Amino acid sequence: MGRALLKNIAQLDWCELTAAIECRDSGLIGLDTGELLKIQSAGVSIVESLEQLPQKIDVLIDFSTPEATLSNVRFCSDNFIPIVIGTTGFSSSDEDQLNSASKVIPICRSANYSTGVNLCFDLIERTTEVLGKDADVEIIEAHHREKVDAPSGTALAMGETIAAGLGRNLSELAEYGRVGDVGPRDKGAIGFSAIRAGNIVGEHTVMFAVDGEIIEIKHQASSREAFCSGALRAARWLIGRTPSLYSMRDVIASAERLPK
Repeated sequence: MGRALLKNIAQLDWCELTAAIECRDSGLIGLDTGELLKIQSAGVSIVESLEQLPQKIDVLIDFSTPEATLSNVRFCSDNFIPIVIGTTGFSSSDEDQLNSASKVIPICRSANYSTGVNLCFDLIERTTEVLGKDADVEIIEAHHREKVDAPSGTALAMGETIAAGLGRNLSELAEYGRVGDVGPRDKGAIGFSAIRAGNIVGEHTVMFAVDGEIIEIKHQASSREAFCSGALRAARWLIGRTPSLYSMRDVIASAERLPK
C-alpha cells in the first residue's frame, strides 16, 4: 500500500508528498521515494519515524501495524495532525486508545477504503434487515500470502454489520475455521473462512443462504488503486474536520469527490 500510495500521489496535482515513513529495520530507510518508484528523484527520503519529518504535514495516511499506528496516533495527537488509518488487527485496549485520540484530532479509520466495499456494507445491511433472521450467513475472504491477520478486518467489519442488524454482538455469533466433527450448523451463526494464496489483492463474499435460494454480495479488488483513491479521498476530506472518529462511509456520505 505504501508504494501504491506513492505512485498515486506522484500523478496528482492537488496533493504533495512531504514524508514517507518505514519501519526502523527496513532496507529502504534513506532511499528517495522517486528511486523506489523507478522515476526521477522526488526529493523526499524515507525515514524511520515521524520525529524526523523535515516539515509540518497536513494529514498522515497510515497502513502499517497496530503498534506502529498507535505510536503515530500519539504523535499526531501531540501535533494536532489528522490521520487516516487503514491498519487492522487492533485489540480492545488499542481501540480505547484510538477512541481517546479521536477526542483530540479527527481520525478516519476503516477496514477498507474501497468505495465499492463500502457500498457493499449498505447492501449487507439491507439484506440482513430482510433475510438475516432466516439465513445461514457465511463470509469468505481471500488475500495474498503475506497478509498476517485472519479473518481480514474487512471480513470482520462485514460480520459486525450483520450482527448489529440482528441486535447481537459478533462475538456471540462468529464461527472461525471449522474443523473436525462440529455437528449441525448453529442457527444464527456467522461463519468465517480465510484463504491466503499468491498475490490476491482482496476478495470478500458474504453469502445469505435460505431454503431454495442463495444471495451473494461479493467484492473483488483487482489492484490497490481502489484502496489508494479512497484513502486519498478520506485524507482530503479529513483536513479541517472537528475531532472525532470517522469512517470511509462518512466520507462517501458527504458526496465530496476528489479533483480530476
